[in-house]
Amino acid sequence: MITSEVATDRGAEIEARLDRIPASPYLWKLIALLALGGFFEFYELFMTAFVSPGLIRDGIFQTGPNGLFHLPDQAAFASVTFLGLFLGTITLPGLADSWGRRAAFRGFALCYAVATIVMAMQNSAIAIDAVRLIDAIAIGAQLITLDTYASEIVPRHLRGRVFALAFAIIQTAVPILALLGWLLVPHTPLHIQGWRWVMLIGGAGSFLVWILCRSLPESPRWLVRHGDFDEAERVTSVFEQHAEAYLGHPLPAPQVQPLKPVGKQSFAEILQPPYRRRTIMLTVFNFFQAIAFYGFGNWLPALVSAQNHNAPRSAQVSFLITLAFPIGPLLSSIIAEKFERKWQIVGAAVGTAVFGMLFATHTASLGLVVLGILIILMNSLLGYCSHAYQSELFPTRMRARAVGFVYSWGRLSTAFTSLIIGFLFQRFGTTGVFVFIALAMFAVVVSVGVFGPRTRGLTLEQISD
Repeated sequence: MITSEVATDRGAEIEARLDRIPASPYLWKLIALLALGGFFEFYELFMTAFVSPGLIRDGIFQTGPNGLFHLPDQAAFASVTFLGLFLGTITLPGLADSWGRRAAFRGFALCYAVATIVMAMQNSAIAIDAVRLIDAIAIGAQLITLDTYASEIVPRHLRGRVFALAFAIIQTAVPILALLGWLLVPHTPLHIQGWRWVMLIGGAGSFLVWILCRSLPESPRWLVRHGDFDEAERVTSVFEQHAEAYLGHPLPAPQVQPLKPVGKQSFAEILQPPYRRRTIMLTVFNFFQAIAFYGFGNWLPALVSAQNHNAPRSAQVSFLITLAFPIGPLLSSIIAEKFERKWQIVGAAVGTAVFGMLFATHTASLGLVVLGILIILMNSLLGYCSHAYQSELFPTRMRARAVGFVYSWGRLSTAFTSLIIGFLFQRFGTTGVFVFIALAMFAVVVSVGVFGPRTRGLTLEQISD
């Protein structure tokens, strides 16, 4: 029988072995598979802006005060999306803590693949919104599972760079969506409306992810916390064997740091010291950060059109701006491990506010492209940093559940702010939208800059302690 002291020592050794593993082709393959899952999550999230023109043209969505709640149906579609994300992130991530990261990741991928395909077959705004709600619940839970999974299999010296490069793959979904929207939505290939094709492509891709991710191993850290030390050692040995084969020599001995014995996990623990301050800080941060990230992304074509007043040119400008989505994380990877993540978040928030206000003053295509790209670069830095940062601040035993809780408030805020942005855009135009975003960024600067702890160069266990 294994005593708790022996179990703690074995767990500490396994986690130390994981933290000294270098980047290897095997590790990058696993990250690429996770990023592919994230690619189709972002594809789903940003679909709103690019399928809405087709839904409006077919008379399914209404514009102006003619839609649901006397607001454009695009706003209601976005609002339902983020309401679903809120429900998914606050209720389901506990399944990843209970079932395991791999099982949850694949299960959620299958759920939103099926839901997206069903959504493509609907013919009314209400039906589309209803299926979208179910779709978004699964996506919300999946986003948390992905962050948790990645943070646990990546050694500490690579976490920032891995999240940045993974986000480069993930955010490639946005320019691809823009291109598909440009090529498909105005047409009816094989007598099927273009917007349906865009949805079907997303559902088919998510189903492919479900198939490919059969080869993912379980997180050794999760296995340790659930007492399956033999399987944790087996998976860790696979990581080590691939790394040593890549390096051509044995890995150095692990530097074992003792783990604190822990009792049964409790959700209430995130509201008790030492995690209460982090929970409050991340709740405020997520609530306001999502306003900028999704407020600009989901309304990009409409904002550009309002400034440019040239529909064909606006579509081209929007596509050119979206090309910055994958470029942003690639540039961020250069500084990912050189500066504290909290200060990267603060800088990105300030940049988003400044460039957004400048965007509202420009009408020429070149100026809109340049400023739009700068906003996307700042949003990309903010996005990758936030996903890495919040995954680091809680212990393995409750990481998915805690991150799901704080992340959910960003989804809830966007469910309501999508309607607020629709209202501000109708009444005050682009300027009203960016003033709203700038105020949200001020809240981000205060919450993270003043109350956020440092994480650079620390192990997950040191940060959680």
